[in-house]
Amino acid sequence: MSFLTRCLDAITHSPFSALGAVRNATKRAGGTVHNHGGSPGKRLGVKKFSDQYVVPGNIIVRQRGTLFHPGPHVKMGRDHTIYAITPGFVRFYKEKWMRGERRFVGLVLDRGEVLPRDESARGRSRYCGLVNLRETPQPMQSA
Repeated sequence: MSFLTRCLDAITHSPFSALGAVRNATKRAGGTVHNHGGSPGKRLGVKKFSDQYVVPGNIIVRQRGTLFHPGPHVKMGRDHTIYAITPGFVRFYKEKWMRGERRFVGLVLDRGEVLPRDESARGRSRYCGLVNLRETPQPMQSA
């Protein structure tokens, strides 16, 4: 083979030549998007707000960790869900805790009460099964 035929063969069989048949892509093929989809949201947050009436078993707050701590007449589930154990009205309040403040959720049996409860003036609030679970709350009379 002569030098001329070898050059012509290289030109015709090269993938980069205009006469060649193969052209490689310079960009990657479009595939799926990374990190898309995932799991649905967990619907966390406050479910019953202040001054709303709840019955035993109603979920008040769904949370991860203890953003809100349980106060009177509420308990915390194993996934930190705070739920009512008595019928009453929801109250949110803060108390001094160590060097800062801690947020609490509690229930009061009467609409006008506030938390934290003044135990020296009003006594302790106890739920001893004396609350009628079927009784509907009476609306406040406006003056």
